[in-house]
Amino acid sequence: MTTTPLKIGFIGLGIMGAPMALHLIKAGHQLFVYTRSKVHPEIASSTATQCTTPRGVAERADIVFTMVPDTPDVEKVLFGESGVAAGLSKGKTVVDMSSISPIETKAFAKRINELGCDYLDAPVSGGEVGAKAASLTIMVGGAQAAFDRVLPLFQLMGKNITLVGGNGDGQTTKVANQIIVALNIAAVGEALVFASKAGADPAKVRQALMGGFAASRILEVHGERMIKRTFNPGFRIALHQKDLNLALQGAKALGVSLPGTANVAQLMQACAAHGMQDQDHSALVRALELLAKHEVSGATPG
Repeated sequence: MTTTPLKIGFIGLGIMGAPMALHLIKAGHQLFVYTRSKVHPEIASSTATQCTTPRGVAERADIVFTMVPDTPDVEKVLFGESGVAAGLSKGKTVVDMSSISPIETKAFAKRINELGCDYLDAPVSGGEVGAKAASLTIMVGGAQAAFDRVLPLFQLMGKNITLVGGNGDGQTTKVANQIIVALNIAAVGEALVFASKAGADPAKVRQALMGGFAASRILEVHGERMIKRTFNPGFRIALHQKDLNLALQGAKALGVSLPGTANVAQLMQACAAHGMQDQDHSALVRALELLAKHEVSGATPG
């Protein structure tokens, strides 16, 4: 329990935001919240104050967290009519935990800094499971002093918390994370499709591989999802598509080739074309299954 309760704003109470906000509430902090979606029942019945605009949140809170889907959403929340910027006063801190463009993040930070406020970009990894367990990895860009001030709050939401560098570096790290995750999902999907069509039991193949060098968190969690067909979203394909697009846009600007990323982005596009954009990103395996004319679970080789 934190000894000194803080006035904290939290904007965006979706799959990730709601459990993250709840950890702050349960630690004894006073929260002021705003969301476009229905307010989570636990938050609605808590001590949190529901505000009608992002500006209202910023006027009441000293530290404002945002957790929304994409770059345009962050821009609207921060700088739109009745946005956060309109409610800020000197000395406050804005912490964006969304996964958005590193380039735009630097521009957002500059505008917030010009108001006499600090800005941290602090995207996360760990999905819904990590958000609920307060075990998220948090990748932070910004000033050391602002990071030190917010660190006790980050520690209520995550475990592996790193100040990577200046503004934008947190988002760059998240894009790198999403490249690795996407390629790993594709690798696990290909392995299970191959093994299953060859006639092996994919569940036992996964179990065997978990004891070797191929073991990974993706094989453990997403491999199980592929086998059990549990594609309800922890992290939606549409959001991972957005992150891979950020990677490819950045690669173009930097003159870097990312062939594996481009390939996985196309597999996700195939899923989206078949109406799977709101399924968990482990459903990437379904694009591979379409190519193989074989489903990992419950099908016979052919």
